[in-house]
Amino acid sequence: MSKEKQKILVAGATGTTGNIVVDLLQGSDNYEPIAMVRKEEQKKNFEKKNIKTVMADLKDDVSHAVKGIDKIIFAAGSGGENVKDIDQEGAKKLTEAGKMQGVKKFVMLSSMGADEPERHVKLKDYLEAKRNADEYLRGSELPYTIVRPGSLTNDDASGQIKLETKIAEKGKIPRADVAKALVTVLDNDVRTGETFEILQGNTPIEKALRGERF
Repeated sequence: MSKEKQKILVAGATGTTGNIVVDLLQGSDNYEPIAMVRKEEQKKNFEKKNIKTVMADLKDDVSHAVKGIDKIIFAAGSGGENVKDIDQEGAKKLTEAGKMQGVKKFVMLSSMGADEPERHVKLKDYLEAKRNADEYLRGSELPYTIVRPGSLTNDDASGQIKLETKIAEKGKIPRADVAKALVTVLDNDVRTGETFEILQGNTPIEKALRGERF
């Protein structure tokens, strides 16, 4: 008898990184993706691939979206247009809903620089929103992992990363590698309660995430 797969709600499933996350989850032996969508057209696109969906908008009530959900990946983003409502308050709403539902883990896609927004003038508002969302999650009592990548690219996956609590230099990382990291840390035994930064590097993703703690 095969074990029942854990249901993973993916907020931001229609985004570039979120879409990769959903595909990785669909191909997993342990997880089943539930794509959070806002439009009927998006729902149909996922259902064509036999992926379940839930209709919800981060600007509204999202409590219904977490019913029956085991874990959450927050990969949503406003693209810089509505950072407070989506990147900050939307993340807080989903955190609170997850807490009320008793989800087993919340994985947050954050950003390098979120710990020091004031040092990044052009991205200050965005990074402040990410910092506030991260801090809210850390204070929620939910099991969590916060992943802070460098600049995202659409390059092919390299399968290797550099991982540190704080990386001194700036850098880039393929979205596909970030997506793989987000799915890997869903495991309760991987980096729970940690916040860390990642860039493209020389260590295989699984080894970097499942290796020695900081």
